Amino acid sequence: MMALRKMITIDEDLCNGCGECVPSCEEGALAIVDGKAKLVKEIYCDGLGACLGDCPTGALKVEVRDAEDFDPEAVAEHLKSQGRAVPDHMPSPESLRLDKPAGGPKPMGGCPGSAVQSLSPCGQANIPAAQAPAAGSALSHWPVQLRLVPPAAPFLKEADLLLTADCVPVACPDYHSKFLAGRVVLMGCPKFDNQMEYVEKLAAIIGENDLKSITVLEMEVPCCSSMSTILGEAVKRAGKAPSTTRVTISRTGGVLEMVPLNF
Repeated sequence: MMALRKMITIDEDLCNGCGECVPSCEEGALAIVDGKAKLVKEIYCDGLGACLGDCPTGALKVEVRDAEDFDPEAVAEHLKSQGRAVPDHMPSPESLRLDKPAGGPKPMGGCPGSAVQSLSPCGQANIPAAQAPAAGSALSHWPVQLRLVPPAAPFLKEADLLLTADCVPVACPDYHSKFLAGRVVLMGCPKFDNQMEYVEKLAAIIGENDLKSITVLEMEVPCCSSMSTILGEAVKRAGKAPSTTRVTISRTGGVLEMVPLNF
């Protein structure tokens, strides 16, 4: 089945045939053919870009295009034929599609913990001194998971949005003071969550609210860069683009890059 999804593309003019990308692809989607890296089959490539960081010349990139669906069973057989280990977890084809129709499985509702609330950042009030963090919480609303926040939530009106990949707050020690203060956070995992669901939700949020700005926080690992790709597709669907900045965080919590995005 053909679907709109992310796919690795190789610039042969930049590729020097070093082969560094081949072992970094757990699905075995890459091979050196006639001195150049080649995509063996589209069905082997999940498009998440784990190979990007191992290319010394920058020949590998991720593009969004129509391609054959990712096939985990075919990948397993392919790896076994090469004597390579099969990954414990592989994404489903459905989770990688960017053009899936609406109306698929919806997150369960009815949980009191997902009720929309505005909060007053607590600082260190009522926290025992021995347990107090270096700085207080800057969280101004609830819920924070992108899947749970309705597009009409009052805290989204004219907000400065902070779209955060799940792993960032764990790595970034000053997340609250440096990034969250004064912003409305929406969180999610661009690798394992339903990307099309994110596209649809973000498009609705952008379309229904006069957002002042969007800041996208991603980890340096390649699969995390999907968050800005998802946002780009959502902006296209919404038909308007707030001022957007992408910030890349290192595994040790430092800011590696801060660049404006033009969709």
